[in-house]
Amino acid sequence: MDAIVAFDIGGSAVKYGFWIDNQLKHQSSFVTPETMDDMIVSMKDVINSAPKEVKGVAISSPGAVNADARVIEGISAVPYLHDFPIYDRLEKEFNLPVTIENDANCAGIAEMALGAGEKANNAVFIVLGTGVGGAIFINGKIYKGSHLFGGEFGLLKNKTDKILSMTGTIVKVANRYEELTGEKVTGKEIFALVDEKNELAIELVKEMYDDLAQSLYNIQVSIDPELVMIGGGVSEREELPVELSKRLKILLDGQGVGSIMPEIVACQFKNDANLIGAVMNFIQNS
Repeated sequence: MDAIVAFDIGGSAVKYGFWIDNQLKHQSSFVTPETMDDMIVSMKDVINSAPKEVKGVAISSPGAVNADARVIEGISAVPYLHDFPIYDRLEKEFNLPVTIENDANCAGIAEMALGAGEKANNAVFIVLGTGVGGAIFINGKIYKGSHLFGGEFGLLKNKTDKILSMTGTIVKVANRYEELTGEKVTGKEIFALVDEKNELAIELVKEMYDDLAQSLYNIQVSIDPELVMIGGGVSEREELPVELSKRLKILLDGQGVGSIMPEIVACQFKNDANLIGAVMNFIQNS
C-alpha cells in the first residue's frame, strides 16, 4: 500500500509521520525552518525518505486555511506560510497532491473520524493549550463559517470581559499563580499543588473551570452539539470532564434547558491528533 506523508507545522518544530496500512509510522520531527525555501527542502528530505511510494502530502498548519482559495490566511508563529498560493507551490515542488488544514481542525477531524467523536453527528472540539482553539462539526462535517472563524472558541468573552484564551487554560493559571506568589510553576505543577490542597492553586483552577463552563454554556445554547470533546494536555486530568459537566448542567438547569446537556469527554488522541487529522483530511478531500 502507498504512503501518505503527514506534516504538523508548529512554531518551533515540524512533526511528521507516514500513514501506511491505516497506521501512523516512522514519526519524527525537525526544527521549524526560518524560510519557506528551507521548509520545502526539509519536507522534500522527509518525502524522499518514505519507506513506500508516496501518494500525497497531508499538512496540519497554523492559520486560517482557505482550501477553496488555496492559501493560508490570518497570522501565525510561522509567518512565511501566509497569503500566497502555497498549495500550488508545494504541489509543484513535490509533484504530489497536497492538502492543508488548520491544526485545531485537524485534531478535531481525527477525533470525529477515529476517536471520541466517531459516533457523533453534531459535536464541538475544544483544545486547551497555551490558548484555546477548536472546531465545529455539523452532521459529521466540519463547519468553518463565513470567515473561517468557526470554532475560534478562544475569542469567546466571559464575565471577566477577557477572552477565553486568557482565562481558560492551565498555562494562564500558572502565570496567574506566579503573579500572585512570585513562584514560577508549570501547569502540571499547578495540578500537583491542587493535589497537595494548596488553597490558592485550588481557587485559581476553580476559576478556570468556571470560565470554561460559562463558555461551554454559550456554545451549547448557540450550536447545541450532542458531544463536547476536550483536547490538550489538561485533558489527561480525569476530573476535567466531570468538573465541566457539573458546572454546565447547573448553568443550563438555571435557564430551564437542562435537557440539552451534551456529553463532555476527553479526546482519545494526544500528540498524534494533528498528524492523524491531516491524513483523514487528505483521504476525505483528495
